[in-house]
Amino acid sequence: MKSFLHKIETLLEWGGVKKDVTLLVLSGAALIASMLGWSPFPFDMAWAAIILCGVPILTEALIGLLTAFDIKADVLVSLALVASVCIGEDFAAGEVAFIMQLGALLEDLTVAKARAGIEKLVRLTPQTARVLRDGTETVVPAETVKTGERLRVLPGETIPADGVLLSGQTSVNQAVMTGESLPVDKAVGDEVSGGTVNLYGAFEMQATRDGADSSIQRMIRLVQSADAGKAKIVRLADRWATWIVVIALTAAALTWILSGEIIRAVTVLVVFCPCALVLATPTAIMAAIGNASRHGFLVREGDALERLADVKKIAFDKTGTLTRGVPEVVEVVSISRCSESELLSLAAAAEQFSEHPLGRAIVRCRQRQAPGKPLTASDFRMVPGQGVAATADGKRVRAANLKFIGGTPPDGIESRLARGCTIIFVELDGDLSGYIVLSDTVRDDSAQMLGQLARLGVQPVLLTGDNEGAANAIAAQLKIREVYAGCLPEDKLNRLDDIRRSGKAVCMIGDGVNDAPALRKADVGIAMGGVGSDIAIDASDIVLVKDDLAALPHLLALSRRMMTAIRCNLAFSMGLNFLAIALAITGLLNPVAGALVHNAGSVLVILNAAWLLKWKSSI
Repeated sequence: MKSFLHKIETLLEWGGVKKDVTLLVLSGAALIASMLGWSPFPFDMAWAAIILCGVPILTEALIGLLTAFDIKADVLVSLALVASVCIGEDFAAGEVAFIMQLGALLEDLTVAKARAGIEKLVRLTPQTARVLRDGTETVVPAETVKTGERLRVLPGETIPADGVLLSGQTSVNQAVMTGESLPVDKAVGDEVSGGTVNLYGAFEMQATRDGADSSIQRMIRLVQSADAGKAKIVRLADRWATWIVVIALTAAALTWILSGEIIRAVTVLVVFCPCALVLATPTAIMAAIGNASRHGFLVREGDALERLADVKKIAFDKTGTLTRGVPEVVEVVSISRCSESELLSLAAAAEQFSEHPLGRAIVRCRQRQAPGKPLTASDFRMVPGQGVAATADGKRVRAANLKFIGGTPPDGIESRLARGCTIIFVELDGDLSGYIVLSDTVRDDSAQMLGQLARLGVQPVLLTGDNEGAANAIAAQLKIREVYAGCLPEDKLNRLDDIRRSGKAVCMIGDGVNDAPALRKADVGIAMGGVGSDIAIDASDIVLVKDDLAALPHLLALSRRMMTAIRCNLAFSMGLNFLAIALAITGLLNPVAGALVHNAGSVLVILNAAWLLKWKSSI
């Protein structure tokens, strides 16, 4: 029986929105003909609407009952259709089926529009890759690229996999992954992401991930996991729908017994259909997911937005979340006749061949101060864990920690170290000439974002594995009062437990592997997708694709607006149903008028949900 029903269901599925439009056009024409009393056949033309729009409803109801004993709106609609036909109200039956199909079309259009912004990722997926094997270029499907393979990418092509440039220079459009409006220059050694677009130069690269596991593919898998049907509020509505079916049958039976008029009982069945209750809720969630996607968030399940609406505290990791996650030069101090700019230039000349993050930060700072001015050095030598040495501008330069340099620390070092800064000492011709202070810097949007969260009544908490000095320095800049430093992964879990035991829902935002347990433990976990680790992304409920926290207050306000819309929809649909039932019992509504009133309510709550697509917060 299940196999037979599945075949019928398959035959009835001819293509989503196109199917709904076709059915509505044919059924609408048939109903107009029925109203005019015209029919070339020996039966009412309303039967065309009953068959085209009603049979799919009857089939879905039968499949749900027999395969899973799933009582939903389709069951009550089917009863109303059958009862209307039995008492000769063919037009009423056709009208109910027609308006139900119209509601289905509106839902399909709303959901399709909500998902359209996200599904652009799927269309941007690279299809082919130019793999260099034994010096020969071979075009293969992008998903078959393996880690370590050498690839060639021509101008205008989509980069097929994550990797690193081996030769050539280019500019890459990374908007699909980071939201950056300007292209990013790439040279040998720079990383590129699969799914981004090579704009100008041809280059060769080595894949650092399989094509099937590229950045764009991972984001697509997150999109495909988004399912509004997982939200608790939807399951609650489904349970209500089951009870409503039972109540409707009881009310219809009592109405028939007490009034003796079966038409009143049929009208009760028609107006009691809980379509608005069931349709409007998932539509609101999917519309909110679509809105969130346009602001750089990939919501993995609607339940996450429901839980986010109740959040009163947000716990932030520090490095890579509130801060940039990369060291930057914050101060250059000279303790000799050498000027600060000259000290920086000599240190950068010595560090230009180093791959250490601190060395690269010094070179970046020098390039910003004197763009286009070349750095020259010779006799480069690196001592792992200590520093570098080279000859630059006729001077022997050493840039390193104090152990490599030797000597006594100059005044002021201790206070800087207490703030969590890193110190690189610079020695010229054997004499300590100054030092360079580096620190992780706060993101430009962090302070404004936290201020907006405060206006929403949300309190920030800093959970970091960094030392107390670094944590307090960042917290002071951002005016965060609740700070926990030196946290191991289990410490973060304990802090989250403490917050939840206090009766407050908490959201965790992080980017690293050490944040994954906390992201999973929190009521809502948000991972920084741009810099975040795969493990952190997999453990989260929501992924911030653009790596930009500025939109976080909008997401929180959107979740609250979504819940308000759902509650309004539920209250309105239930109120309208009971009002229509009272009118039906007293005989003031017939089946045709009842169908119009009830389904007009369904359309209104769906439109209310659809407004979430373009809703903007006013924080």
